[in-house]
Amino acid sequence: MSSSRQNSAAARPPAFAALRRVCRSLSFRQHDIARQLDERGRYELPLDREFPFHVALFQLQSGRFTPTWNWHERLEITMPLDGPLRMRMGRQAADVVPGDLLVVDNLKLHNYEDFPGFNTRVITVTFLPELVCSPGSPSCDYTFLLPFYTMREGHPHCLRGSDELAGPATLALTELLQRYFGAASGAPMQCGCKAALLQILYALTRKFHRTEVLRSEFGRRRRQAQRLARLFEFVRQKYDERITVGQAAKLVHLSPPQFMRVFRQVAGMTFVAYVTRVRLTQALRWLRTTDRTVAEVASSTGFSDQSYFDRRFKRAFGKTPREFRAEFGQGAAENRSQTIHLEPGLRAARDGQPASARSAASSLPRPTPRVAGRPDPIAR
Repeated sequence: MSSSRQNSAAARPPAFAALRRVCRSLSFRQHDIARQLDERGRYELPLDREFPFHVALFQLQSGRFTPTWNWHERLEITMPLDGPLRMRMGRQAADVVPGDLLVVDNLKLHNYEDFPGFNTRVITVTFLPELVCSPGSPSCDYTFLLPFYTMREGHPHCLRGSDELAGPATLALTELLQRYFGAASGAPMQCGCKAALLQILYALTRKFHRTEVLRSEFGRRRRQAQRLARLFEFVRQKYDERITVGQAAKLVHLSPPQFMRVFRQVAGMTFVAYVTRVRLTQALRWLRTTDRTVAEVASSTGFSDQSYFDRRFKRAFGKTPREFRAEFGQGAAENRSQTIHLEPGLRAARDGQPASARSAASSLPRPTPRVAGRPDPIAR
């Protein structure tokens, strides 16, 4: 190894280097959530009610995954290993580089955004709040969950790899992976995973604690999220029908003005924008898995105007419906190899020499500005 490569490798935080060494023996599968959506477009991950916890290892590569919008009640943290990634949550985008730990705003519609050169492995840890804090838990337990319930719009909670708290959190994540994918099973594995998870949450809490958030306020915010979760599921079931703001407000027992304010606080977007994205996600699924015409897909997902559907689809996914089908549809999928080829810089990073991740993140294309246009076809 040249002296410059030695210096570059030496500059990597020891905790993150240890994590990457552990990951060399683990299998990262290609990310393809779109194929796991149910008939209504929801990704439902079955969890053991006694131990509602899951770790997923994904490979993400530009042009080889479907940028599907998703939401869930599970809490989630994620870390890239090889290169930068961008996650959009509601209307905000978070740029993350290897070694950063991102707290996902789970109730907001979120997805990974594609961009030229996107290629990285990703660790995702997800769990239900009850694993950490439930009725009857000691008062201090709810503090572990504050990083998930105290995010402000435009201020994603991301523990940067350069932060002094990143080292303990990354070491705990390394231990978590060893426990979860190790030889032990049952209660010993679960205890080890929970202990490591609490160490990670402790680091996040120290970084993102807000002492002004009382337990009563925490409970109120969580109840708001649970109340709207019922509405989210209703929209999943009825996305192809006419849904009014009045109907939605009545379903969650709020007045229309209260509902619009609370919904935006929790979901990070207006109700109209939310329904549109749910419809577009379902349209994406039909385009990929069926031979329905674009006009049929538009009509079956609640869009009465195909030209408007085409514009909204391209704004959301960067391609027209026909372009998307040509690249990701059934015929294209049969001809596309599933082999993952890392670019030279990322291959070197996997072998111990990182690419210049920070500069790569700064060069990511910025999100396309929103353009004022025709309102979504949802009655108010």
